[in-house]
Amino acid sequence: MNGMAAVGLIIPAAGMGERLGVGVPKALYTVGGQTLLGHALRSSVDSGVVSSVVIAAPVGLAGRVLDILQPPLPRTVNVQVVDGGRSRQESVRAALAVLPENLDVVLVHDAARCLTPAKMFVDIAHAVWSGHDAVVPGLPVVDTLKQVNGAGEVTGTPDRSVLRAVQTPQGFRRAVLERAHNAGAQNGSDATDDAGLVERMGSPVHVVPGDEEAFKVTRPLDLLLAEAVLARRRAADGPDEPGTER
Repeated sequence: MNGMAAVGLIIPAAGMGERLGVGVPKALYTVGGQTLLGHALRSSVDSGVVSSVVIAAPVGLAGRVLDILQPPLPRTVNVQVVDGGRSRQESVRAALAVLPENLDVVLVHDAARCLTPAKMFVDIAHAVWSGHDAVVPGLPVVDTLKQVNGAGEVTGTPDRSVLRAVQTPQGFRRAVLERAHNAGAQNGSDATDDAGLVERMGSPVHVVPGDEEAFKVTRPLDLLLAEAVLARRRAADGPDEPGTER
């Protein structure tokens, strides 16, 4: 890998977000004066490590997404939008296909984790750049978890000290990510994140500390939490220019 400039970002944002129940594609829902996608994109750009972004948008909306995003993005960052697929994996593959070939490190980030701090993009990119093929951020699990069978009976209680709640962005050496997605497409396997596809190849995945503010907006209650985080940030940072919520 020849330097931190060769970092690309993929944002799969084609989901409708039925659990959120807002009536529009989740990534295009507005919180604090900005779409979830816009917040996520701004954090990645603010990190200073991303040079190219590919967004997998809801089918039929790719042409509108860049017009919806506010505020304008720096000209130093190349942003492309493609139609996403029926699944997260299909969306990531569609974005990978158009990502510039000179990018050696690829970050994959969920638009729903819209308030992920910029520092996490830096930390993940550096971890890949330093030699790890696949890197994910994770938080210690605080709840007691139970394994349950189809009849609703508990079959086990995992040791939570060895468990992590995994977040995004997840970082990969590009060749590893492409190989994992190709294998997944060929054998029909599905995974809830890209690291899962890498694991199924038998490749190691490195975990670094996550961040509480990288939570996933999934339910209406999460929108209230997002508004609270944005209000705290505005109070800490002082007034921003109109339309530039962080």
